[in-house]
Amino acid sequence: MQPLVNIHSTFVPLSLENIDTDQIIPARFLKATTRDGFGKNLFRDWRYIDNDQTRPKTDFILNRPEYKGTILVAGKNFGCGSSREHAAWSILDYGFNVVVSSFFADIFKNNALNNGLLPVQVSDDFLQKIFSLDSTSTLTIDVDKQTIMIDATGEQETFDINNYKKTCLLNGYDDIDYLINIKDEIIAFEKNLVHNL
Repeated sequence: MQPLVNIHSTFVPLSLENIDTDQIIPARFLKATTRDGFGKNLFRDWRYIDNDQTRPKTDFILNRPEYKGTILVAGKNFGCGSSREHAAWSILDYGFNVVVSSFFADIFKNNALNNGLLPVQVSDDFLQKIFSLDSTSTLTIDVDKQTIMIDATGEQETFDINNYKKTCLLNGYDDIDYLINIKDEIIAFEKNLVHNL
């Protein structure tokens, strides 16, 4: 995974609420055994009129060229529905590092953090301020300080993140990488434990 420290980017506003994991990545695309290639099917049924990706829906936000960036901003209750890690994979594979919402489903939030995707939960008021911005506006997210700022106004909020997952994000660790990084501490603990038996 790539370290996430400071993210400064324009964003893609998807102002719909209750976006479930089947809308994020439809179940018919869950047959792959690797994480690669899921981005092309992100929001597939919302992005295309037909099934072969030849007729994009021009009014859908991901198909509008003025909206781009590494931050997806979505309505309340993002990632609800069935538990599928593929939802986080598809968002990452599309090119987003961060999802901002005023509420995340717990399973999606954990899957996101386990895969290096940062879920930033903000207040409803702050979310509406972001949605009111234009396509050239940028956000800055400081993972270490746990802040998100609207660059044009300087308004910011803090967000919560588990300390362990924060360490993993800042260093680009998955769970195995983290254990390898503290291998010497684990060995010292085991030696001390055996010595004191």
